[in-house]
Amino acid sequence: MLVLLYVALRVGHGATVRFSPERGTAVDTDPARLPYDAVRSLLRMFAALVLSVLFTFGYAYAAAKSRRLERVLVPALDILQSVPVLAFLTVGVSGFLALFPGSVLGLECAAVFAVFTSQAWNMTFCFYASLISLPRELDELSRSFGFTRWMRFWRVELPSAMIGLVWNGMMSFGGGWFFLVASEAIAVGGRTYPLPGVGSYAGAAVAAGDLGKVGWAIVTMAVLVVGVNFLFWRPLTAWAERFKNEQSEAAEVQRSVVLDVLRRTRWPALLGRLLRPVGHALGRAGRLLGTDDRPPAGRAGRRRAGDAAFALVAGALVLWGLFDLGRYLERRTGLGVFGEPLLLGLATLARVVVLVAVATAVWVPVGVRIGLSPRLTRIAQPAVQVLASFPANFLFPLVVWLLLRTGLSIDVGGILLMALGAQWYILFNTIAGAMAIPADLREAMDDLGVRGRQRWRRLILPAVFPAYVTGGITASGGAWNASIVSEVVTFGATTLTATGLGAYIAGATARGDLPRLLAGVAVMSLYVVALNRLVWRRLYRLAERRYSL
Repeated sequence: MLVLLYVALRVGHGATVRFSPERGTAVDTDPARLPYDAVRSLLRMFAALVLSVLFTFGYAYAAAKSRRLERVLVPALDILQSVPVLAFLTVGVSGFLALFPGSVLGLECAAVFAVFTSQAWNMTFCFYASLISLPRELDELSRSFGFTRWMRFWRVELPSAMIGLVWNGMMSFGGGWFFLVASEAIAVGGRTYPLPGVGSYAGAAVAAGDLGKVGWAIVTMAVLVVGVNFLFWRPLTAWAERFKNEQSEAAEVQRSVVLDVLRRTRWPALLGRLLRPVGHALGRAGRLLGTDDRPPAGRAGRRRAGDAAFALVAGALVLWGLFDLGRYLERRTGLGVFGEPLLLGLATLARVVVLVAVATAVWVPVGVRIGLSPRLTRIAQPAVQVLASFPANFLFPLVVWLLLRTGLSIDVGGILLMALGAQWYILFNTIAGAMAIPADLREAMDDLGVRGRQRWRRLILPAVFPAYVTGGITASGGAWNASIVSEVVTFGATTLTATGLGAYIAGATARGDLPRLLAGVAVMSLYVVALNRLVWRRLYRLAERRYSL
């Protein structure tokens, strides 16, 4: 622990140096710098993960527990997951540089914020879906014992969602790696603000066309992903087995060498004794939140009046914001600025639909096979984690060579790059859904002789459907986001640009064209929200009504 603390302080010391925004900062691509850069990137990733978990608990809980807030927070979450990381980073860089003028700490905060925006949304969707589809017997248990809301959260709701949260957290971490190049070296308003890290190192190597240094970055990234998986994610997935909602334990369960070592040491018990007074104090303080939620006792007329007042206030705020945005765009470029991104969005929409359909057909059977076999999970998890964490930018040299050699258009090749950032949401959620199938249900199917297609129709597909919907909605939003880095491919002096909304937003960001950036982000949000409202939200309700365990 002392060594880890020293490393964090030693590496974090570089975040307090001063810099000149006019000159920017240079990227040192000496391979000897890669260990230091790797630790800097890893600290940003875990800082963003902590923020994502805290955001998930607060946001998803508010959306699931308040009927009025749900009407605002869930559509807002649709929009947030569709806003590109580049757009968040544009605002983040300006805001954090103003908050920490002349300090690299502002850039560090902006980078962590950008990684956070690539991690938080699918975890929030997962926890929200788990809260609204809580098993009936667990809900009745909490109510019959009169749990406080604090106890219900920690003893019932969070454990019920733990398997999905762990696997979505793992996917979120992979999504952070995917956008690492964009978050550590981004051009805003004609200036570049790079930070020491594997992402900025790889971005500089790709821009210089140095294949050797790109290779070193790939090796470093693979070592980081495999190491984090072995030391952190693998123990978590094995530990989450205890939260399965089943009456009998499976014959074969997940194992982790690190978890076994931790269970044999005295540190967990010692830490538990030290923190027990804090836990008791928080439990007593949690009584102020009241007992388990009960249906409101107020009159129907009063509830309708409250709903109307809430809708009026929320609607007025939204209309005011839209009016002010429209007035700003009218002064700068005119409202006709929305025409081009609306048309380009249709091309990106076609790519997203094709990607989600193909990913569903390919990865749902694979995810079920992995999730139902602990032995296969142990083998496949590191490989899947490496693939899901692989930034598309690292493949730009290969993609440029392949497209130029085969004559294939970037309009088609861009789908493959988008798949690197989106298809894994479906795979990871399907694995989590399959792992959560109770062993007694599987054994009952074995005893009844239900196999083959009937087993898929009666058990597997209904059981993994809620998890798949969460994966599908985040994969759809992730595909839109990934279009930003997939529709413009650059290696050295060669640049290939696809026709689509992602290329439009990337170009506006690079030029510092704020009106067109706002128009592109607004149109992308419109497409994502419409797709979620028409397709994914209806599937959410179906999963909640018919397919929750």
